[in-house]
Amino acid sequence: MMRHIVGGALGLWVAAATVAAADSEQGVVVELYTSQGCSSCPPADNLMGEISDMPGVIGLALHVDYWDYIGWKDTFGQAKFSERQRSYAHASGDKMIYTPQMIINGGERLIGNNPAPVVGAIAAAAKAPRDVTLSLQRQGGKLLITGSAAHPLPSGTFVQLVHYTEQKSVTIERGENAGLTMEYHNVVTSWQKLGDWSGTSDLRMEADAGSGPVVVLVQGAGPSEVLAAARLK
Repeated sequence: MMRHIVGGALGLWVAAATVAAADSEQGVVVELYTSQGCSSCPPADNLMGEISDMPGVIGLALHVDYWDYIGWKDTFGQAKFSERQRSYAHASGDKMIYTPQMIINGGERLIGNNPAPVVGAIAAAAKAPRDVTLSLQRQGGKLLITGSAAHPLPSGTFVQLVHYTEQKSVTIERGENAGLTMEYHNVVTSWQKLGDWSGTSDLRMEADAGSGPVVVLVQGAGPSEVLAAARLK
């Protein structure tokens, strides 16, 4: 049922999406902040599995570490992902962070286990005009990143590289979800800044491609709006 809802909502975007190259695709970025130790998170983790399969959606699950103290250490959790979520909260004036939270294209923040608002926010983001394009290609062990912008970009706009694992099964032995076996999707393993981009000239960067799927984002400081994102599996 969820697959039908998401697919229908994003149909217009899929039809109009700009495919930057034969083997890379641009899309709406959905960041899920989650934890294996959070009893409210499994529905959001399942939702991430549904939306990550949809063309035009780039789902990224960032496992935080701030619930590790309640009985189970998240096997994917990283302090840097907790800090990224805190940076979003600081930029928007929020006084607290929570799981599960979904952030759509660096903008709208939503409770991650409530499907309808998430789907609506993705569909709205998909219809927004985009003035930045990205293309990714593998050349040997390198990732070639090219892009163009219709106008200069705000000061502090960064190009970022994300590596993730498409699917991983975990049996949680302790804590709030003790005894539960979960299938996690698009689990982020690394997130790094490659460099600045002003948009006044075409983008051309190289990075280590790695062996798995990669995502490149163009995003303002804060973090703020994701101006463009491309995925290469």
